[in-house]
Amino acid sequence: MPIKVLIVDDSALIRSVLKEIIESHKDLKVVGAAPDPLVAREMIKALNPDVITLDVEMPRMDGIGFLEKLMRLRPMPVVMISSLTEKGSDITLRALELGAVDFIAKPKLDISRGLKEYSQEIAEKIRAAAKAHLKKPALQIQPSLTADAVLPSLSNRIASTEKLIIVGASTGGTEAIKDFLIKLPPDCPGIAITQHMPEAFTKSFAQRLDSLCKISVKEAENGDRILPGHAFIAPGHSHLLVKRSGANYVCELSDGPLVNRHRPSVDVLFRSAANHVGKNAIGVILTGMGKDGAVGMLEMKQAGAHNFAQDEASCVVFGMPKEAIATGGVDEIVPLQDMATRVMAYLMTMGARAFRV
Repeated sequence: MPIKVLIVDDSALIRSVLKEIIESHKDLKVVGAAPDPLVAREMIKALNPDVITLDVEMPRMDGIGFLEKLMRLRPMPVVMISSLTEKGSDITLRALELGAVDFIAKPKLDISRGLKEYSQEIAEKIRAAAKAHLKKPALQIQPSLTADAVLPSLSNRIASTEKLIIVGASTGGTEAIKDFLIKLPPDCPGIAITQHMPEAFTKSFAQRLDSLCKISVKEAENGDRILPGHAFIAPGHSHLLVKRSGANYVCELSDGPLVNRHRPSVDVLFRSAANHVGKNAIGVILTGMGKDGAVGMLEMKQAGAHNFAQDEASCVVFGMPKEAIATGGVDEIVPLQDMATRVMAYLMTMGARAFRV
């Protein structure tokens, strides 16, 4: 049976283009197209779609308001259609908090041609959404409550300064990364993160995390020193690599070719950690579609790193962790809610051993 898709968008052009794209894939079928959420509400009741594509900005009721009610009353897989703007990225991040599985970035110019070029990506995201484990939406973020969940500081200064935590994620990763980082103490090792996101979104993502976490979070720039208590997000336009510069680890950006159809790529980050951080790296692979990061994580393990993968039950999509586990690159499989605790426990018990200086 094909996956049944309902398109919700106020633009007749977008509805037409999306329908053409979706139905070009034999395993997908558009069962309806609604110009606004009020019409969509009745279509959902009548057509029972498997996945909804939902525009962010619409008349009568905006996409976020509709999504919030939908996830509370009738949770179902939603893929957001978002504009490539700062405002669009902020709204999309809120949609992911509320339970949307993923998003498709709407091109700024020549929307029809742009969406057609994204045909394979759109189809893959709809397929992943149809199989996704829906998460309980975060209806309200309360930063003042996060301090109670922050883990104790490291008692071993060497573990904090010599180790690096290297993180990769994709579908569902924005919330998984938040749940991981928000528990880390201010003296945790430096962190480098690749999350598959478009260029316009990574800065907003980093700023949002920085406002919620005890550690500092920013979009990576060339030459940034990766210091304890600081996390760096790969910008959407470049691969992020970690390199050694004297006594320091630093960020290096590359506009090299796509790897596993991604830039930034998790494999590129993980490989750089294998080559330049070696046994001082702790790898963490979180929820995501596809196999990006699996080979790089194996190379990290072969170089002496200790690696963690998110377990299937807590993943939105158990693609990237599953592939990393299958290659043999993972040492521990951990539920997301326990990931920060397990990583810090490893640092406390083993972090003082066999450092490279």
